[in-house]
Amino acid sequence: MSDLAFASATRLVAALARKELSSTELLDYYLERVARLNLTINAVVVLDEERAREAARAADEAIAAGRSLGPLHGLPMTVKECFDAAGMRTTCGAPAFADNVSSHDADAVARLRAAGAVVFGKTNLPIWCREGQAFNEVYGTTSNPWDLSRGPGGSSGGSAAALAAGLTGLELGSDIAGSIRNPAHTCGVYGLKPSRGVVSQRGILKTRPGALAPRDLVLPGPLARSADDLELALDVLAGPIEEDRTAWRLELPPPRSRELADFRVAAWLDDPWAPVDATVLELLQDAVSALERAGARVERRPGPVALETSDRLYRHLLMGALSTGLADEAVAGIDAGLAQLPPAAGDLGARHRRGLVQRHRDWLGADEERWQMRRQWAGFFQDYDVLVCPVWTLPAIPHDQSPDLDARVIEVNGVTRPYWDLVTWAGIANLLGLPAASVPIGRTRGDGLPVGLQIIGPYLEDRTVIEFARHVAQHVPGFEAPPGFRA
Repeated sequence: MSDLAFASATRLVAALARKELSSTELLDYYLERVARLNLTINAVVVLDEERAREAARAADEAIAAGRSLGPLHGLPMTVKECFDAAGMRTTCGAPAFADNVSSHDADAVARLRAAGAVVFGKTNLPIWCREGQAFNEVYGTTSNPWDLSRGPGGSSGGSAAALAAGLTGLELGSDIAGSIRNPAHTCGVYGLKPSRGVVSQRGILKTRPGALAPRDLVLPGPLARSADDLELALDVLAGPIEEDRTAWRLELPPPRSRELADFRVAAWLDDPWAPVDATVLELLQDAVSALERAGARVERRPGPVALETSDRLYRHLLMGALSTGLADEAVAGIDAGLAQLPPAAGDLGARHRRGLVQRHRDWLGADEERWQMRRQWAGFFQDYDVLVCPVWTLPAIPHDQSPDLDARVIEVNGVTRPYWDLVTWAGIANLLGLPAASVPIGRTRGDGLPVGLQIIGPYLEDRTVIEFARHVAQHVPGFEAPPGFRA
C-alpha cells in the first residue's frame, strides 16, 4: 500500500487480514512517523511502545493461526489523553494529575482492545477538555498540520491533528461542545458524535480518577480518515455500561435510505445569531449544490427551534456540566461577583457565571425545556432525514491562549464576534443528544484551510448520518493529506 500513512482504517484492517502487512510492521511504521514528524505539531503526547509491541505480536500470531481478534484486528491506533488506558499516563492536561497512571481501561478503550486494536499512544487536549484548542501545562501546545500558526480545534485537537498527519490509524475522542466535530472540521478529517447514551463515557478523567457518574452533554466517539471508518468504530464502541447489560441491548436501526436521491435533506447554512464566514459558507454552499446535482432532494430552511433559543439553553446546561471541576473557593468567588451585578445583567460573562453556579431547581427547568425541544426536533425528523449545517463559523483559528474565554473574540466577515460563537452550531446536537458527523468538503480559497460539513440526524439513527456522510464523500474533495506530512 503506497499511501500507508493516510489509508483509512477500513483499508488497513483489510490489508492486515490479507497478510499484505503485519500489525508489527504497521506499528513500527506509525512509531517512526511519530518520532520524525510529531515534534512539528505535538499531537501524540503519550506512547506505550512495549505493550503495543506485545499486542501487535499477538495479533500477528493470531492471523498466522487463522484466528480473528475482532473487527479491528491488529490496527495500531491512539486515543485522546483523557481516556483511562491501563499502564498509561492520564492527566486530562491538569498539572494536579501529572503523575496519574491508569490502572484500568476506560469502557471505550476496553471495547477497542477487545476488537483487536493495538493502542500505542495518546493525543493532546486542553485541560479538562474545556477549550476549542489543544494546549495545557502538562504537554504543551498542539498545532494544526495545515498551518502551524493555528490550533487544531478542540478538545480532541490532538486526535484530529494526528490523523491528518498520518501518525495513527484511528482515533477515539470525546465531545461536549463539538469537541470531536470541530477539530475534524479544522484538520480535514471525519468525526462522529454518536447519539446520547450509545457509547459509555465511563473512564474519562473528569474531576478525579475513578469517577463513575456520566456527565451531561458528553459522549465519546471516533475520528477517522473516512466515513466507512466511523461505522467500523461505532460498531465496536456502541453498547450499554456493565451494570445495564443485565437487561439492556443496543441495536441501532439501519439507515433510512441507501440512495442519495432518497434522502430528504434540510440545509441550514447560516444564521444571524452565529454568522458564518464567507470563506466557509462558500464551501458549504458548493457542497450542497454538488449533492443537488447528484440527485439529492434539498430544502434550504432552518431547524425547528431558533438558533438563539437553542444556543442560550445549551450554554446554560453546558456551564452546569462544566461546573463539576470548580473548587469551593471558585464557586464562592463567582457567587460573590454575581451578587454585585443587577439581576437583569445579561452579558455573556454574567450568563455563563450564573450557569456555573445555578441551583438544581434551575437545572431541572432547563432540562425540561430541552426535552420539549427534543420533541420538536423529533417532529422535524419525520419530514427530513438529515440536517446539514456548519460545524464552526470559521476555519482553523490562530493560537489564542488568553485565559478568559468570555473575553476572547474572533473575526467573521470583518466583524468582531464572541469566541463562544465557535460552539453554537455544534451545540445543537450536544443539547439534544442527536448523532452528528463532520465531513471534510474542501479547503478555503487563499489560505487553503480545511472545512467540514456537519450532518445531524434523528436520535439513535447514527447509521443514517454515516450513510449520508458516505454519499457526501463521493461528491466533495474529502480527506487530503497536509503537504508537510506526505513524506
